[in-house]
Parts: sequence; C-alpha cells; structure tokens
Amino acid sequence: MSWFSRTFTFGAMDARSSRWRRLIGVMFGLVYLFYPVIGIVNGKMPFAEAAWQVVALAAFVVTYVTTVLTASDDEDERNPLTVPLLGVLTAMAAGYPLVFGAGWLALPIYVTVIFSMGLPPRAALPAVGGMALIVVVVGLVKGADKGTLSLLVMEVLTLGLLFMGVRNTRLLVFQVRQAQKEVARLAANEERLRISRDLHDLLGHSLSLIVLKSELARRLAEQGDERAVQEVADIESVARQALVEVREAVTGYRQRSLSEEIDGARSALAAAGVELTVRTSGTPLPDVLDGLLGWAVREAVTNVVRHARATRCEITLTYGKAGALLEVADNGVSGPYQPGSGLTGLMERVGAAGGSVEAEPAAAGFRLRIVVPRQPAMPEAGQPVPV
Repeated sequence: MSWFSRTFTFGAMDARSSRWRRLIGVMFGLVYLFYPVIGIVNGKMPFAEAAWQVVALAAFVVTYVTTVLTASDDEDERNPLTVPLLGVLTAMAAGYPLVFGAGWLALPIYVTVIFSMGLPPRAALPAVGGMALIVVVVGLVKGADKGTLSLLVMEVLTLGLLFMGVRNTRLLVFQVRQAQKEVARLAANEERLRISRDLHDLLGHSLSLIVLKSELARRLAEQGDERAVQEVADIESVARQALVEVREAVTGYRQRSLSEEIDGARSALAAAGVELTVRTSGTPLPDVLDGLLGWAVREAVTNVVRHARATRCEITLTYGKAGALLEVADNGVSGPYQPGSGLTGLMERVGAAGGSVEAEPAAAGFRLRIVVPRQPAMPEAGQPVPV
C-alpha cells in the first residue's frame, strides 16, 4: 500500500463518526454547483451540449459522494476504491473547466475540502496549493474574470486551511480520548497489581502463621496440653484478621502500621520457635514510610518463617535526616536464592518511593536491607538515597 493510501483518511479519525453524517455535512457544500447549473439551465447553449454537461455534472457528484462514503476513519477498513476515486475526482475538477468553461472553476473547491480533511498538513498544504494553481491556470486559459478568479482562489486557500484546522482539532480530540482510555487501562492494571500484591503479602503471612499454629496445636493436643485450646483460638483470630485485611486490600483501605506488623512478627516467629530482637533509633516515622516498612517487615518475617529454619531474627530500624534504614537478619540457612513474587513486589513498592532493596545471604543466615529517603519520591523517581 502506498504512502498516500496509508495516510488518506476523510472524517478525521474519529471512530464514532458516521459516513452518513459526513455525507449530510458535505451535501451543504454542493451549493458551489450553482454556477455550472445556471450555465446549463439558462438556455443559452445547444441541447446536446447541455445534455453532456448534465451527464458530466452528475458523474462528478456521484464520484464525490462515493469518495466520501467509501472513505473510512479506520486504517484497516479503508476501501481500496477511495484513492482511485479521489484521483478521478481531481481529474474532473481540473478537466471540466477546460472543457465546459470558467463556470466550472468551483469544482476544485470540493477536492480541496477532501484533501484538507484527509491528509496530514505536510501533504495537505501542497495539495491545496495545487488546487489553487489549477484554478489560476485554467481560469487564465478560459479567460475568467479576474475578480471571480481571485475570489475562487481565496476560497480554495481559506477553505483548505479551515478544514485542515478542523481535521487537526478532531484528531486532537481523538488522541485525547485514546489517552483517556489508556490512562483508564493503566489505572485498572495498576489496581489489579496492587490487589494481587497485597493479597500475596497478606495471605502469605497469615496462612504461614495459621499453618505453624495448627501444627503446634496438634502437637499440644496429642500431648493433652491445655494450651492447645489457646492455639486454636489464636488460629481463629488470625483467620478472622486475615479476612478483614483481604477485604480492606480489595477496597483499597488497608494500612497497617509498622508497630502492628512487628507485633504480628513476634507472634509468628514465636510460633516457629524463633527468638526476635527489635532495635529502633531515631524519630518516629511518617505515615508513608511507616506503612511501607510495615509491608517490608511482614514480607521478611514471612520468608524467615517459611524458608530460613532459623532460631534467631533481628529487626533493626533507624530513621534520621537522610531517611530510613530497615534491616531484617536471621541465622538460618544461607546460600543462593531466587527472589519470589513477594520480594519482587516489595522491591516495586520501595522503588516507587525512591528507595533500594538489598537481599542477600549473610555469613550465617539471610539479610534484607531497605533504604528509603526521608521524602519518598514519586514513582518516576528511583535513585536510592543512602542513610
């Protein structure tokens, strides 16, 4: 397909535009056929010549209307007849005035409108200029009145520029609508990602704790220990809390504080037989960092419970002028690791705040280190800020 056929689009690319509405609009432009019609019906020419002009005029109108109806705003649905019809229409607009006289010089105006509405500016400008040149040359050849000739040239140029502006305006409207759809799509994707990330973090932690407490309750029950009843009650409490948190995550209202997550970490690690030590220093965290680091503690402790087989865990938090530093280290199994979806989601959260995440095996166990600036950056930022 040629460049011309790829770029020609009548009606300015609005997917909702109707061919029939376009046709109604362009029919008003047929007023410019007044001049050739007057020449035909004034009775000053032989009948045979008048008949030929009627046939020629009807052919032009049919070609013009067909060009409008076959043109499509959709690149994939464009009719292959559109470009040949436009070529025939252009030939008619240039040839009829030479054959039938200066009264037909209004025909290039129709082609000008289609070029202006269908081509990008860099192609439409030369096309409009070509139509104006045709009017001048044919008018001079046929001896048209200079005043009428000047008026027709002005109409070609002004209507060409006007409809180019109309096309560009409608194109901008179309692009704005497309951008709005894209924004809505991205927002929906981001919301789905948020929900899936939150559900993973929430359920991963809660279900791990439920499994641990269920195993403990079973062992205690087998031994006839009354503490089994308390463990079962804890399981019920954790399950109920998980249900609440899932609902909050889906509705977008969930925000657990760092202190709540540390309390939950104590319970989960205690059930797994892991001793927890917490060290904090500095001023209180702002809400944004408090929630972010709360997620980090939840993810880190969940991994300790699931994979580390540790006996000790340390959480260290400092917050000062440069920002916040959170470290979670255990003395469990060390070695190569593959980041899972939970750690990947945590990296996305911290990266969106302009921070950085380091997760690596330590001399004995595993260490997660998170650095976040004092003023969390917008998502498009992303350089880590040292503490």
